[in-house]
Amino acid sequence: MKKELFDNNPLLKLSFDFSLMVIEYCEQLENNKKLVVARQLLKSGTSIGANAMEAQNAESKADFLHKMRIAAKEAEETQYWLWLCDYSPNYPNCKELISKIEEVNKVLGVIINTTRKNINSN
Repeated sequence: MKKELFDNNPLLKLSFDFSLMVIEYCEQLENNKKLVVARQLLKSGTSIGANAMEAQNAESKADFLHKMRIAAKEAEETQYWLWLCDYSPNYPNCKELISKIEEVNKVLGVIINTTRKNINSN
């Protein structure tokens, strides 16, 4: 892994760290036989960083924006699954993950808005 890539890109670092947290939480869910939610959350939660990483090699600004929008959609889906876990009885505490996904959503929002403005100004 190229450590400098993560050190120089706050979104990649944030989404990678978030993915590790999601993996750990999903292991707890699996141990508690919450398999359906665990699978859904694992897929969407780790997909955010994968899409952000893919965007680093975008073919154009429009392609970059498209990939960031996909990452944002995955983040929204992840937030939904976390809310379900938070409000469902007998699920492990996920408040820290909810806080982190809100942070991820804010960073993605800034990136998407800035990129959109840059594309529209050209």
